[in-house]
Amino acid sequence: MSEFWRESALVMGKDLRIEMRSRVAMQQIAAFGTIVLLLFAFALDPSRGLLPRVAPGLFWVTVLLSALLAISRAFTVETENGALDGLRLAGIDAAAVFLGKAAAIAVQLLALEVVLAFGVFLLYDVSVVGLIALIPAAVAATAGIAAAGTVYGALAGGLRQRETLIPLLLLPVLAPVMIGGTRAFETALDGTTSQAWPWVQLLAVFAVLYVTMGVLTFGSLLEDS
Repeated sequence: MSEFWRESALVMGKDLRIEMRSRVAMQQIAAFGTIVLLLFAFALDPSRGLLPRVAPGLFWVTVLLSALLAISRAFTVETENGALDGLRLAGIDAAAVFLGKAAAIAVQLLALEVVLAFGVFLLYDVSVVGLIALIPAAVAATAGIAAAGTVYGALAGGLRQRETLIPLLLLPVLAPVMIGGTRAFETALDGTTSQAWPWVQLLAVFAVLYVTMGVLTFGSLLEDS
């Protein structure tokens, strides 16, 4: 089992080093997310007082749009350079590859969410309350997005239309994350933290479901890609 986790850590480290050297995630995807937050602010007019009420939904819409870019890029890099073939030839367990890639995407998304959260608090005039529920909700939602994104990224990885196919496949699947994350953030920011926990549980169940699915099916998806 220790070999399995070592292989997962190696795959995660490889993906994170690629992103740190290219700096695409933080320089381009984070910039994209910040621009989306600004456009929402201009479109909804801060003077009407609407932004604080809809801030949780706008935050998660921005996270999901940015996540699509991160997931698509993660598999574009792998397929263009034949890295997935290299991992298969190296004899690394497919489940370890899945967990490593999903963990790398999750780390990038968590860093992105920190940047976007500062943007929401500054631009939308939202007060920081209910952190005890906000943090586990964000972690569970991020794990679910990363796991589902890795599964569907591998499914579409071998297709020429993967850049447009990944959003079509993934956005309907991530609807529970969008709803759960938004409701958890709304209740936490309202100060009614106790009402956020059922939504956190929903997000955790979604994450566990897709992590299990990825561990069991990723080998077959790699063979078909």
